[in-house]
Amino acid sequence: VNQQDLDPDSSTDMEDVTNAEEELIKECDEMWKDMEECQKKLSLVGTETLTDSNAQLSLLIMQVKCLTAELSQWQKENPEIVPLNEEVLVTLGEEEFQKLRHDLELVLSTLQSKNEKLKEDLEREQQWLEEQQQILESLNVLHSELKNQVVTISESRILDELNTKMHDIKEYKEKLLITLGEFLEDHFPLPDRNVKKKKKKTNIQESTAQLITLHEMLEILLNRLFDVPHDPYVKISDSFWPPYIELLLRNGIALRHPEDPTQIRLEAFHQ
Repeated sequence: VNQQDLDPDSSTDMEDVTNAEEELIKECDEMWKDMEECQKKLSLVGTETLTDSNAQLSLLIMQVKCLTAELSQWQKENPEIVPLNEEVLVTLGEEEFQKLRHDLELVLSTLQSKNEKLKEDLEREQQWLEEQQQILESLNVLHSELKNQVVTISESRILDELNTKMHDIKEYKEKLLITLGEFLEDHFPLPDRNVKKKKKKTNIQESTAQLITLHEMLEILLNRLFDVPHDPYVKISDSFWPPYIELLLRNGIALRHPEDPTQIRLEAFHQ
């Protein structure tokens, strides 16, 4: 009351500003209602089927109708000019400034929250990266250790496997030779001299040389084949029983020398 008594013009100015704001709000409401009515009228017009020939013309006609309706609506309005005194402008400026400040504060808070979230994500990603790098370093160390162990273990294992295979082969060879010797002794023994004398004819003289077994003949031929591979032929001596020689030749186990029929060799089955 004291302020109004001291400055009666200020209260009058404030009432004018309030009345101007109310009038502006009313005018805006009326304009908004008119625009809604125009929108309803345009929606009731419906859509027309456009052909390729007059499509552009139809669109232009619709735009002209809309602009004409909007022009007529604006012509009906008689907006009042807001008084441009200093106090009204200051008041409007303060309102706009407060609104702008409020909007900027909202934007600032949003950006700050986003920055905080991004910082948290960045810290989490950096921590994950450090953990992955530590795991990678540990895996590299483990890989190098395992690689060295694999090389050592693989070499020693290969040597052990080779020694085991060689031992097994030697055992199999000995077993095979023993089995072959027993088979030859059982099925291909030396001829009985007493029986041979009875069956011999009178015009054939008995050989006085000591005959060897088929097993011994095969050992001689086999040793010659591996000891002297460039000349594997063996001279047929009196100790070779002729039926055994014929047996080896006919079954392809031994071959006769192409130039000297008194020499034979073992067939190289391993080549």
